[in-house]
Amino acid sequence: MRIALDGIPLNQELTGVGHYTLELARALAAGSSADEVEIVSPLAFLPLPGDSGASNGAPPNLKFIRANVGSITRHWWTIGLPRYVQKRSFDLFHGTNFEVPLWKKCPTVLTIHDLSLFLFPEVHEKTRVKRAHRRLPLMARAATMIITPGESVRQEVCEHLKISAAKVVAVPEAPRNVFRRLGSAETLAVGKRLGIGDDFLLYVGTIEPRKNLLRLVQAFTEVAAGRPGTLQLVLAGKRGWLTQDLFDFVETSAMKESVKFTGYLTDEELCALYSSCRAFIYPSLYEGFGLPVLEAMACGAPVIASAIPSIAAVTGRAACLVAPEDVSQLARTMRDVIEDQGRQQELSLAGQQRASMFSWAETARLTREVYSEAIARFARGS
Repeated sequence: MRIALDGIPLNQELTGVGHYTLELARALAAGSSADEVEIVSPLAFLPLPGDSGASNGAPPNLKFIRANVGSITRHWWTIGLPRYVQKRSFDLFHGTNFEVPLWKKCPTVLTIHDLSLFLFPEVHEKTRVKRAHRRLPLMARAATMIITPGESVRQEVCEHLKISAAKVVAVPEAPRNVFRRLGSAETLAVGKRLGIGDDFLLYVGTIEPRKNLLRLVQAFTEVAAGRPGTLQLVLAGKRGWLTQDLFDFVETSAMKESVKFTGYLTDEELCALYSSCRAFIYPSLYEGFGLPVLEAMACGAPVIASAIPSIAAVTGRAACLVAPEDVSQLARTMRDVIEDQGRQQELSLAGQQRASMFSWAETARLTREVYSEAIARFARGS
């Protein structure tokens, strides 16, 4: 099978979609040496985690290709990519970031990671919401098959985009291999370099309204105000959009000095923080999957997260789940966990066991099944 994947998510610092694209491509190539896997983009790739260049460390049947574009083909999705796909005679194109070519030159699979732009438009910039409402229904109809990261998003796609259930398949993601429990000797240097003490709570992800971080800071303020010592709240991730209310609240908070924004961190830095935090907090209002939760679990962090369908499906019984709108409940749960070492240990062990149930090899196997179905459907003209 000759497979092409959208490489545009690899043209910037990797976040959720970028990691998904890269790990899936690597696992697809590693899982079948007979397959040719190509990540294609009209833009230059950034160096990838652990590599000095985009292709270093990749299986030999995985290629990173920057396509040459001109004055016409620079219109990538409408002209450049369809021409490239046709020229290279791919068996299938996988749009890993909500986009596929509308010209049907070969079977296409579309990954829809979530529908937050539809279901929570108020936490996004208006231009992005308008674009999603205009383009995503077109992409969903054009794609031969659709992948979602979980059953809740699968149901949402069928309901809100009016897509047949037979066309949409839920394929879970997984934590990357780099995320494993580290000992204190490996974590102390990272904490010291970042200005983080021994006693801290952690959030990882883009700083944006959907992640519900204003309520997290409010809950932390309640917990820290009644607790002697130097408890910190560490918010790790690059700054996104519509964040001014959060930063204004932190700036005027009595706990201002205890809240630390680290910005974007490397995998090695994240692994050290996951492994040494008192608890990992993920109070998101909505998620398609919630990959940082699995990363934290893989590193042994006790997890407190939102009681929303996607997160509940990922965590099983291995996390403390709270209503994301309830600041008081979140504060109580945070206090209960950080004051009970037995509970921390219980959550740590349960989380590591839960995370071990997910693998990119399995994600790739299930994805390849979707590819086969897409190729068969395309051949039938259905």
